[in-house]
Order: sequence, then structure tokens, then C-alpha cells
Amino acid sequence: MRSHLAASVAALGLFAGAAHAQDLKFPIGEGPFSWDSYTEFADAHDYSGETVSITGPWTGPRAAQFEAAIAYFEEATGASVNYSGSDSFEQDIVISVEANSAPNIGVFEQPGLVADLAARGQIAALDTETADWLSENYASGDSWVGLSSFAGAEGDKQLFAFPYNIDLKSLVWYSPLAFEDGGYEIPETMEELKALTAQIAEDGGTPWCIALGSGAATGWPGTDWIEDLLLRTAEPEIYDQWVTHEIAFDHPDVIAAFEEFDWFLKDEYLNGGRSNSATADFRDSGAGLFAVPPECYMLKQGTFMPSFFPEGTEVGPDASFFYFPSYAEKDLGDPVLGAGSLFAVTEDSEATRGFIEFLKTPIAHEAWMAQSGFLTPYGAANAEVFPSDADRELNEILTDATVFRFDGSDLMPGEIGAGAFWTGMVDFMTGDDAESVASDIEDRWSSID
Repeated sequence: MRSHLAASVAALGLFAGAAHAQDLKFPIGEGPFSWDSYTEFADAHDYSGETVSITGPWTGPRAAQFEAAIAYFEEATGASVNYSGSDSFEQDIVISVEANSAPNIGVFEQPGLVADLAARGQIAALDTETADWLSENYASGDSWVGLSSFAGAEGDKQLFAFPYNIDLKSLVWYSPLAFEDGGYEIPETMEELKALTAQIAEDGGTPWCIALGSGAATGWPGTDWIEDLLLRTAEPEIYDQWVTHEIAFDHPDVIAAFEEFDWFLKDEYLNGGRSNSATADFRDSGAGLFAVPPECYMLKQGTFMPSFFPEGTEVGPDASFFYFPSYAEKDLGDPVLGAGSLFAVTEDSEATRGFIEFLKTPIAHEAWMAQSGFLTPYGAANAEVFPSDADRELNEILTDATVFRFDGSDLMPGEIGAGAFWTGMVDFMTGDDAESVASDIEDRWSSID
């Protein structure tokens, strides 16, 4: 293994915000990391004196975690990496691309934006070897290739992005103490989840906290329910056609997903009843899990939800989670709904391509995994580096997934996914039937096509 530490240190001083290779968070050769993959990569890549610029949405602690991971690319290759994060990344990247001042790599959390830039020829396609690598090395790999492939300027569909750092939404949070006191067991199928819901109600408890309130974004938690249920009641191809409007928003399979959600919305199943759930703030909903007696026993929400739990709540002993299960009778596998970051080349260079190759090494994943807040479908990354059992269990849900799909409302046009769909969920919660809500959204979508 060659060391490029001196070159890295000299170059890094020129770039504000860059990671510092001399401050490697995890010493090379120590701990359960895949150091062989690091050594092999270092021996094959030398970019001494070159710079890779990356911009993305990560700021604060998230940016620091990413910089700690990319320090290993710098140490291995002699290149320096200049990362800058912005809360307005989506607007900033479009401006920089149009002004021919784009960074080498953009970190996108909105696949639709990657699609737009690809269609305009403003990002570079990745090679077929990378598509094959994703298919072979990521859990439900074909899903990731599909989610990262878009039509280019000439209309041909190609891989334009590399997925890295994934979030899960297909989770149900609960209090282990409350479940133990009630004698309840974790359901493994949707049929068992429905039976548990009914049992808790029969025992005099309230099964669910569901809250759609989120300020100007009120309604979005309901869209996650519809998307997760559609993935569990119809083939993934139906989901794909729905989010791209190849089928109508009020397609029968979508109506069926609304009706499945309706099953959970009985007043006796919801903390505060159905109408209260339409406006209650989702950020406050988790507190009901830990009340004595519990105000609810279950809350469907993503990996980020513990940040809104009452102060002092510890994931593990106080709060835990289980996979939002699939239907045993439907035989549609174990789909997972979530979000993630897509790395796309916006200004090509040899070192930039080398960085994409670096993302294929276990160490590129493990160096962030070990800091928490990072999940990956890369099976070769060593789960032993995770700092907690909860992190490992979350990642196992991701690696066990048979299908992964991005949040559907994020893939739809903003006027629909962040507009009509959100308000439609509030209408549904307050009494409108599934067919009328879905039909209204379809009319709105058709009017802007």
C-alpha cells in the first residue's frame, strides 16, 4: 500500500470544508473494517495533486461524517476532495450547471432532478460495468439500477447515478415495555399486524398514532402509507407506472391501496380519532408510545423519527422498531420504501471516475456506517462496524429487501407529489372516499401533462 499523506495534506489546505486525511477517524489496519479492499484500491489508483469537488445537501454533522469517509479516498489516492453542503442544493446545482461551473459530483436526493439533468445532457452517464456491479453487489440490485437509470439527451436509458446512503420508511416504531406489558408479539406478516391491531383495541388500548400534520407540508405522512401499501398489494411495476403517470392516479390498484389504509383508520384504532389524525403534528405523535398508560402502541414512520421522541428516549431499551410487513397471501416478497442519495457526475475527470470506483469498496461504506446514520444495501460491507444493534437491524431490513423503491410522491411532479397528493390525504382522513380523492388528484395531474 502506498501512502499519499504528504500530498494530501499539502493540497487540502487550499480548500475550505475539505476532509483532512491526517485525521483518519479509524486508523488503517485496526478494527473490523475491510482493509484489504482499501489496500487493493490504493494500489490501483494514484491521483496525486488532483482535486474532486463534490456538492450536496449534507451540512453540519452529516457533512462531517461524509468528510470522515472520503478522507480514505484522499489517503489512498493522493487526491484532495472539496465537499460543500447547502440547504438549497437543488437550486444551487441547477444554477451551477447552467453557468458551466458545476462541481465534479452532485449528491442528489431527488431522482427527478437527476432525470431532468440527464435528459438535457448535463450529467455524464456511468459505464455498464457500474450497472452490472450494482446489480450483483447491492441487495435487490436490479431495483437500484432501475432507480438510478434515466433517459439521456438522445433518449436512451442509461445509468446516470450511484446510490449511496439510504433511508428507510417501511418501519413501525413501538415501546418494548408497552408491548411486554400487553403481552404483544412482533407481527411478521400484514395479516398478523391487522390481527394485533384488532387485539389491542379489544383489550381497551389504542393501536396507532397516525398524524399527518407537518406545517405547509401537512399530508405527506399519509402518502407514505399509500406507497408502502401499494408495494404490498400490487406488483412493483404498477408502482413504477403510477409514479410516472403511465397509469392513472385512480387506477384500481391504487384505489385498493387507499382502501387498505382505510382499514387502519377506524376511530377506535387511532389516538384522538380519525379527524384529529388529519391535523395532529407528526413530530409530536411519537410521544404517545411512551405515555403511561400508552396513548398508542404503534407508529409507522421512517428512520429519522427518534429525533422527535421525548428527550432521553433511547433506541433499544425505550423505543424499537419492526419491518412494516408484507402480506403472506399475496406472495410479493418483502418490499422496502425509502429514500437515498444519488451521486452523479456533473463535471467529468479521471479522478472523478476514480471516486465512483471508490464507492464500490466496502471501506467507503464502513467508514460512515461506523459513525451511525448510514445504511447501505452493499452486502460486502461488514455490519460489525455499526455502533449499535439497532443500526445493524435497520440495515438488515434493507439488505433483506426483495424490492426497493423511492418515495413515490418525491418522484411525481411537485404540483402533485408535494401538492395535490398531500392535500388529498387530508381530505381522505377527514371523510372523502378513496375513489373521489384519487380521481381529483388524477384530474389535477392530467391538467398539467
